[in-house]
Amino acid sequence: MRGQVTNTSALSDALDSFKGLRHPLWCMENIVPRPALGDIRRQPQAQPVKVKYCLYARKSTESEERQVLSIDSQIKEMLQLADREGLEIVEMKRESHSAKETGTRPVFNEIVEDLRAGKYNGILTWAPDRISRNAGDLGKIVDLMDAGGLQEIRTHSQSFRNNPNEKFLLMILGSQAKLENDNRGVNVKRGLRTRCEMGLRPGVAPVGYSNEKHMDRKCHAVVDALRAPVVKQMFEKVANEKWSGRKIYQWLKFEINFKSRGNKNMTLSSVYVVLQNPFYYGVFEYPVKSGIWYDGKHQPLITKELFDKVQEQLKRDRIIRSDIKEFAFIKLMLCGACGSGITAEEKFKKLKDGSSNRYVYYGCTRARDRDCKNGYVREEELITQTVKIMDKIDLNNISMREKFEAEVERMRKFQRAFTGTAAEAKPQKEIDLRDYAKYLLKEGSVTEKRELLLCIKSKLVLTKGLVTLEK
Repeated sequence: MRGQVTNTSALSDALDSFKGLRHPLWCMENIVPRPALGDIRRQPQAQPVKVKYCLYARKSTESEERQVLSIDSQIKEMLQLADREGLEIVEMKRESHSAKETGTRPVFNEIVEDLRAGKYNGILTWAPDRISRNAGDLGKIVDLMDAGGLQEIRTHSQSFRNNPNEKFLLMILGSQAKLENDNRGVNVKRGLRTRCEMGLRPGVAPVGYSNEKHMDRKCHAVVDALRAPVVKQMFEKVANEKWSGRKIYQWLKFEINFKSRGNKNMTLSSVYVVLQNPFYYGVFEYPVKSGIWYDGKHQPLITKELFDKVQEQLKRDRIIRSDIKEFAFIKLMLCGACGSGITAEEKFKKLKDGSSNRYVYYGCTRARDRDCKNGYVREEELITQTVKIMDKIDLNNISMREKFEAEVERMRKFQRAFTGTAAEAKPQKEIDLRDYAKYLLKEGSVTEKRELLLCIKSKLVLTKGLVTLEK
């Protein structure tokens, strides 16, 4: 019958020979048993790292109403998120600082150091742009994620974990924030340039003008009816009456009690700022020192001719001030009546023979009290009194002693070289510092007198013609 084996002995021999063959895959000892499914589930797995968060809230230094969310609002929202999702917040930090520049935020820098130290490994914040708006700080954050020090950043709508896709998304959002900043800067500059071309000077209007309060007339400067006439008089007094800036300052402060918009007296430097500002005759430079000038839309207070006359007069004043002689005791004495400094005044008296005598008087500057009654004293009398004070002053000053000894030794060397005296001459008398100090006060140059007086720890005080030491 077809399909049946008739020769059983041949089949038996074939099976015996087949059993003699050995193949590695047929050996039971080479077969690794597969674990059951339940065994796989029982294998120990790595536990996820627990994330501890630092809540970081930031706003720029702009005014509160221009912020999307204030710091307190950010904190409130993120605390609610942490409560809903069971997030552990171990620290809370806040700051008001722009994120445009790298490394300028103190609190953010603290967070970076704390992440490196392992105090926490997550950041909870309102949005990615709260963390960074510049490439440098964003790079620090990504580096911390690469190193494992930062596991997650949580925001109100997203989370960024330490994996390639989410880090890439974080970098895109951070770069987008930087792009917004850059574009905003370009737009602001363009807007300011447009305003300047319209004749509107950006910023706070100078003294004599006030800024228009209506938003649709922003940057418009209108004449301040109260202060503009005084500003005009300032220019006229300098140009026509040859007043100095200091005399203008004293007139404003002591005679008419002029106040700025902030109800403050003008300083001497602000007086010069007004007198040198071309805005008052109708033009302005923006940005300052850029060399770009615009015709203003505001009403001028003075003419260009008056402004130029003032600049010429101020220039002459500067030349005169540069030629002012230096006096020995100025800036080294105080008025005993009001505490102001002491100034010097030079007078010349013509004699019958055609010559003249020079006199120097010292008196109060009246900087603190316009009506100070402290009198004047002549320089000769001042020196006489100061010489007497030298007997009461401790001159055991190392730097002074070394200077005096070096000067005396120089004179001795000159004398030996000129007279031919032998170098091994008898030892000179020990130097008397007090006598040498008195000699400098009487016969020394202005510079030598000032150097000596600067070595005295206490200032000299002039009261009704008498010189004493400040207590």
